[in-house]
Amino acid sequence: MELLNYAFMQRALLAAVLVGITAPAVGIYLVQRRQALMGDGIGHVAMTGVGLGFLLSTSPVWMATAVAIVGAVVMELIRWYGKTRGDIALAMLFYGGMAGGVMFINLAPGGSNANLQSYLFGSLSTVSEQDVTAICLLAAFVVLVTLGLRRQLFAVSQDEEFARVTGLPVRALNLLTAVTAAVTVTVAMRVVGLLLVSALMVVPVAAAQQLTRSFAATFAVSVAIGVAVTLGGTVTSYYQDVPPGATIVLLTIGVFIALTVLATPLARRRARAAAAAQAGGDPAECVVPAQAPAKL
Repeated sequence: MELLNYAFMQRALLAAVLVGITAPAVGIYLVQRRQALMGDGIGHVAMTGVGLGFLLSTSPVWMATAVAIVGAVVMELIRWYGKTRGDIALAMLFYGGMAGGVMFINLAPGGSNANLQSYLFGSLSTVSEQDVTAICLLAAFVVLVTLGLRRQLFAVSQDEEFARVTGLPVRALNLLTAVTAAVTVTVAMRVVGLLLVSALMVVPVAAAQQLTRSFAATFAVSVAIGVAVTLGGTVTSYYQDVPPGATIVLLTIGVFIALTVLATPLARRRARAAAAAQAGGDPAECVVPAQAPAKL
């Protein structure tokens, strides 16, 4: 393929694959915890890190990672202790993160809002070798956590009280999930952009759930969808000269719609089969409801 002759496209495709793997791998736990928009909030906070990176003449990726981790931990603490004022505190954190990013980058020598565009919406041509190195290291951390601790993270995501009774360190695992989500946001920002990364963390999971009924199957299918749409969006962006982040997200939404249409007849057949089994009154037959929560 022609695009593989260019070094910047080789870097972009590698980054796209890593993003396609890591975003749904973390997103599945956020969906289970009903925190689908957490990635969007972290993306707002990470903008401050990008601005600081320009201001301090350091790597925006690593600075954004550090700030996003701090922001994710603060978000988790607010969730624990915020009570009635938690939503206000979160709003101030999100919008303060955006404002801080714009302010710092304009204070940087030669900085302007134009420098933020590739981080907000993604850019193929600006993915450097240093970015790829950072993305590879951060993606390895995400994969190790999401696969190595999948049973513990699943248990906490499903029922915190039950997980606590079984002896799991619930708060530590919640913090680890938040940190992993923060790392994923910074992994994806060079390809999808900070403002669109949340869609790639959530929509592939929602699409996979249209076809699957177990946690393991949902995990595998959502990662497969993530890799397919990030590669497809990256290639389309190269040949059609369209924004990569927007293209990837629109492809992801298209996959969700297509799978929803295909899954509707299957869901109806399952519902009819369940109704028939209940009407038959066979106690020996175990029927799983069509809307039963995913199991590991």
